[in-house]
Amino acid sequence: MDTRQFWRLIDDARAQVPDPADPEAVAARASGLLAEQPPERIAAAQQVLWDLMAASYRAPLWAAAYLINGGCSDDGFDYFRGWLITQGREVFDRAVADPDSLAGLPAVRAACAATGPDLEGEATLGIAWDAYRAATGEDLRGDTFTIRYPDLDPAWRFDFGDTARVARHLPALAAL
Repeated sequence: MDTRQFWRLIDDARAQVPDPADPEAVAARASGLLAEQPPERIAAAQQVLWDLMAASYRAPLWAAAYLINGGCSDDGFDYFRGWLITQGREVFDRAVADPDSLAGLPAVRAACAATGPDLEGEATLGIAWDAYRAATGEDLRGDTFTIRYPDLDPAWRFDFGDTARVARHLPALAAL
């Protein structure tokens, strides 16, 4: 499975759930669809997922998640990026390139207005694990994938609770 195929899996899952904005439903459906694939392909999906997690491991996106969710721990950032993946490739790519673009999404507006839940998709991180177990009855071996996070941009090494500083970098999100 390559990145293009992984995004097709996410698109198919989004198309088959009642609410494509629901990260848990999308992750569960994606896992179900993936479980129909050969075990090698399922294991390959795990690597693609973690490559996307690494590609989105960016301080500006972390600052955006902090603003949107009213704080964001290390795990919270993983779960936020899981949510982001379930929103589809277009939203993901745009947000990684320009986190302030998230301000245009209805779910983000609701979360910032405190009327919506935190934007998290923890279940996304287990798509391949769950699919592999469903397909084989066994756990996916931990040595079938690697995680290589890049260093965070030193220009963003400041307290994301400093709303004035974050607002200079992410004005649309800060306005929400």
